[in-house]
Amino acid sequence: MRILLVEDDPQLGDGLRCGLGSLGFRPDWVRDAGAAWHALRHEEYGAVILDLGLPGEGGIALLTRLRAVAEAMPVLILTARDAKADKLAGFGAGADDYVVKPVDMEELAARLRAIVRRARGGGGERLICGDLELDPGARRVWRRGEALALSAREFALLEKLMANVGRVLARAQLEAALYGWGEGVESNAVEVHIHHLRRKLGNGYIHTLRGIGYLMEAH
Repeated sequence: MRILLVEDDPQLGDGLRCGLGSLGFRPDWVRDAGAAWHALRHEEYGAVILDLGLPGEGGIALLTRLRAVAEAMPVLILTARDAKADKLAGFGAGADDYVVKPVDMEELAARLRAIVRRARGGGGERLICGDLELDPGARRVWRRGEALALSAREFALLEKLMANVGRVLARAQLEAALYGWGEGVESNAVEVHIHHLRRKLGNGYIHTLRGIGYLMEAH
């Protein structure tokens, strides 16, 4: 899942980017509200991790602006501010969760996945396509009841496709789901991952529309 990390502290930001990356997320890291707003307007994200003490425009002001145009975007506030007034202000501005630093990385990942599941309309909703079943929270996939072993990027690609069954996705949309900023993307990266997925799923699920993109449908 591609997420936006808004954190001005260089050491903490780098640690969060690396830690969340190792847990299956694809974080794009920005250090101020202006860069965050630009990213949110031009890129597609599954969730936002937002610090409050940003230079210039603060986190609460940015969240208020975001909620005016994107009510459903999952936002987790991650801050050192632990006063009750700050927490009330965060939730009042539209935060889905409020976490005080420092935080265990696995707990942060679990909280992030929880608010994403809630935004999708289910506490533990699984994605279904024919005899395929994917659990975003547990990061597991089954075909006809048998578990499949997928790499992190194969899982991210399949999750994106299964969340959009019946819709054509361009290669650029799939690349955005797989890679964060600064990661080198080979010209055939998506095709390679699609090839590997087809070997594991069978050929009847993912269809290539030449010059357009990819479509996932049940058999």
